[in-house]
Amino acid sequence: MRHGEVAERFHNVFGGSRIDMELSQRGLAHGAAIARWLADTKIDAVYASPMKRVQQTMAPLLEQRGLEPTIVPDLREMDFGDWTGYRWDEVQEKFGVSAFDWLEIIEEAGIPNGESAQHLIDRVQPALLKILHDNAHRTVAVFCHGGIIRVMLALLLEMPLKRMAHFNVEYGSISVVEVQPAKKHAVEIELMNFCPPLVAVERA
Repeated sequence: MRHGEVAERFHNVFGGSRIDMELSQRGLAHGAAIARWLADTKIDAVYASPMKRVQQTMAPLLEQRGLEPTIVPDLREMDFGDWTGYRWDEVQEKFGVSAFDWLEIIEEAGIPNGESAQHLIDRVQPALLKILHDNAHRTVAVFCHGGIIRVMLALLLEMPLKRMAHFNVEYGSISVVEVQPAKKHAVEIELMNFCPPLVAVERA
């Protein structure tokens, strides 16, 4: 699960791991929608980034289930270095590159004083492998960030991170991956970027 929509002042801003954004009212509704949609799904464990926007998003599910999450610092969003605090359209003016190419940029020249693709992989891969190792034959919920979801998909599908630009990961979205090591195609994407309806918002 990607966290819900962040507060308006952070829209289209590179916050990454350096700005601990809070959710907007719509973002809080995203968390409630996720909990509703997963109400009939067995969940054996919850893992999460320590960042505020993630904590707020998973709160309804935790309250619904009475679960205690495992906080994993390495699931925090990537460090965007010198881009932090700038809007997407400002990056072009300030740094002379398109922010929309960020996945390619971090695999090549890199963002000044930010994490490279290899740095991201080096910290996310051990966390992902531990989650998989500790939860054989179990269903786990992982609440984190768009960038980290892309890293995990790249690792599971054995694809370059820059190819993950083809995958959209919306605020408050759910993606479901099944891992069956005994099968030839051990990793199956069962659902991608599904956003449960915001019933509470629509009724309000």
